[in-house]
Amino acid sequence: MNPLRHVAIIMDGNGRWGLKYKNSRNLGHKEGLKKVEMIIDTCIKYNIKFLTLFAFSTENWKRPKKEIKFLFNLLEVFLKKNFLRLDKKNIKIKFIGKKNYDAKLKKLLNDCEKKTIHNDKLQINIALNYGSKVEILNSIKRILKKKLVFNEKNINKNLYTEGIPDPDLLIRTGNTNRLSNFLLWQLSYTEIFFEKKLWPDFNETDFNKIINKYKKIKRNYGSI
Repeated sequence: MNPLRHVAIIMDGNGRWGLKYKNSRNLGHKEGLKKVEMIIDTCIKYNIKFLTLFAFSTENWKRPKKEIKFLFNLLEVFLKKNFLRLDKKNIKIKFIGKKNYDAKLKKLLNDCEKKTIHNDKLQINIALNYGSKVEILNSIKRILKKKLVFNEKNINKNLYTEGIPDPDLLIRTGNTNRLSNFLLWQLSYTEIFFEKKLWPDFNETDFNKIINKYKKIKRNYGSI
């Protein structure tokens, strides 16, 4: 059976779910956030060490300002409400992406990272203001600035995900079959599962089924 160290998830479909059932995209985002705790607990059950969640992309700034404000407020409330519980579960929190937020949010995110830095049960990487193309370009710029040898090893060392193993498994909900500028470098040999359900409808049974299917896949990494 395949070892499973790192799961990445594109939590797609919140807005569409909200419009369909609540006549509000924002209420869909709020509903979708409730699924995160289930995902965390399931990862702990399977002894998965890394979980990366795509929360907000560099392209999401094109959305209406009211929706963007709601999303960041939702994140702030979630962290303040759940931080102690996550810390007690021995969970490490890391934010990956371009950190050009306002001072208040930046302090909150930095505090979450610093206070959980020694936790080792599960590391949650929250991709916030994240774009893979920007990440790769930034890595190249850092290599040039440091005058390092230009190779794969040094690109890896200068990505946002430095020190984090590449995902073994990627799940994208929402019946959309694309990567949307998410971890393009890191997903080169990741097993990808596209799920038809919208994110708020995704449940523990769905997650368990995908994990069990993943474990039965023969992973060759280019060999026979």
